[in-house]
Amino acid sequence: MPQLIAGNWKMFGRLAEVAPYAAALRAGAPAHVELLVCPPFTLLDRFAAALAGGPARLGGQDCHPAPEGPHTGDIAAPMLAEAGARYVILGHSERRANHGETNAIVHAKAQAAIAAGLIPIVCVGETEDEREAGEAEAVVRGQLMHSLPPGFAGVVAYEPVWAIGTGRTPTEADVTAMHAAIRAALRAQLGASGAGLRILYGGSVKPGNAASLLALPEVGGALVGGASLKAEDFLAIARAAPRG
Repeated sequence: MPQLIAGNWKMFGRLAEVAPYAAALRAGAPAHVELLVCPPFTLLDRFAAALAGGPARLGGQDCHPAPEGPHTGDIAAPMLAEAGARYVILGHSERRANHGETNAIVHAKAQAAIAAGLIPIVCVGETEDEREAGEAEAVVRGQLMHSLPPGFAGVVAYEPVWAIGTGRTPTEADVTAMHAAIRAALRAQLGASGAGLRILYGGSVKPGNAASLLALPEVGGALVGGASLKAEDFLAIARAAPRG
């Protein structure tokens, strides 16, 4: 399975940026990875048209557990699918921290995404205090246990909270150890299917460190934040992924 290089635009981006960005992906996307762009909801329709028939897929940044209803400001998984999304990011640390999302909420959202035909990317990761207390792996195992629904067949993204947007990254040994722990937890939780799920690394991924991070054992791609906003940086990260 190819590595997945996913770009999370967060609350950035304007309509004028869509066409040149999509054109750059069409011209420069490497064939040995799967590219994914997750822009703000306002850009989904424009991106769907611009990326149609090209090498990159489209994703949303969140969805509500319900398929519809009186939920002002939210978006339902079927709406994302109708807009052209194939993936959806769920449980990002910024959602967990800024919107009080619990593992139970992430679990319900993952179920809703799957029911709508979307592939959920469920994010897990520890805070700096949790890592310093020696609780990092236990925290992540707990998030997996309570966030992934039975038979989960999506993607997991490990993002150490303290590395997101800070320019700091864990050591390669830390990333390797956590991805191994996540793989073991997935096997224990999901059985044989847990052995094949992609585990992305996220947290200050950029062109300068992408090759070393993407080459580590059990790293199946990257969830890229700020560096995904510039097509040339995003493509440089994608090209850094190992072949074969």
